[in-house]
Amino acid sequence: RFLWWLRPSNIKQECCALSLHPFYHPFFCRGPRVVSFPLVVAFFITLSLTFFGSVEQRLPRDTHNMATRVAFENSNEIGVFAALTNGYCLTGINRSENFYSVFEAELSQHIPVLHATIAGCRFVGRTTVGNRRGLLVPNTTTDNELSHLRNSLPDSVVVQRVEERLSALGNIIATNDHVALVHPDIDRETEDVISDVLGVEVFRQIVGGQALVGSYCKFSNQGGMVHPRTTVEDIEELSSLLQVPLVAGTVNRGSDVLGGGLIVNDWSSFVGLDTTSTEISVIENIFRLSGAGGASGGGQLAGQQGQQSNIVTNMRSALIDQLS
Repeated sequence: RFLWWLRPSNIKQECCALSLHPFYHPFFCRGPRVVSFPLVVAFFITLSLTFFGSVEQRLPRDTHNMATRVAFENSNEIGVFAALTNGYCLTGINRSENFYSVFEAELSQHIPVLHATIAGCRFVGRTTVGNRRGLLVPNTTTDNELSHLRNSLPDSVVVQRVEERLSALGNIIATNDHVALVHPDIDRETEDVISDVLGVEVFRQIVGGQALVGSYCKFSNQGGMVHPRTTVEDIEELSSLLQVPLVAGTVNRGSDVLGGGLIVNDWSSFVGLDTTSTEISVIENIFRLSGAGGASGGGQLAGQQGQQSNIVTNMRSALIDQLS
């Protein structure tokens, strides 16, 4: 009986009664018409499927947000409680699994994500430093913690305990897979260990007048961000040294402690909950997380120029927001 109502003649009659037919109007329909409830339902179902189907086709298929906001309990300083490289991710032990689950959902298909402690404490991001080749931990790391890291990480990752009086390695060392910047007062033996284990060139450097290079700059193999008070000359010098584009910026709504509010690798980043959309936009552009990386030849140059233009525009917007 329902299919009988879908015959063309009945559809014309019912739509005339409802004033819904595109080519007919009740003025041209003679006689009373009885509205069919099944036909009304069928009409609106068809209309809904047509509309939402077209909307789905217009939406981009890849809606992944490259920079993910996250907090450790009530703290936005996620870089204190987590460490991220191209080969692994370490997270501090939390009272709940919310913090760990965010990293697991985003990274577990590509790299191992594991719980860790250093000297029984949760701030693994500030006490350790590493890249895809190795991981350096302070001399306060217990034997059980060292064994746990070595057993959980891939065999290609060398885990080494460092005898360094400045034990917060994440604050005094900033590194990617090729170059490391270190505190000017670091021991010579530690510098050799960094070069051997991580396989990088080591440079003693300050950033924006700050000796804690791990706290006030963050860089990957794609780009980097430095303290907002770093001069243009220093940014150009550091960019030439690291061979990656750099920009001055902030996280967590104006915080200059980049190492505390931001962790990043070559394809993903995580920021504190207070980080503004403008700051996230700058981060995604400079670290080339939003597909802003250039091609070869002239296309690469055009891509870099467009990237720099986007960064300048975003920073100008952030400055206007702060002053208004």
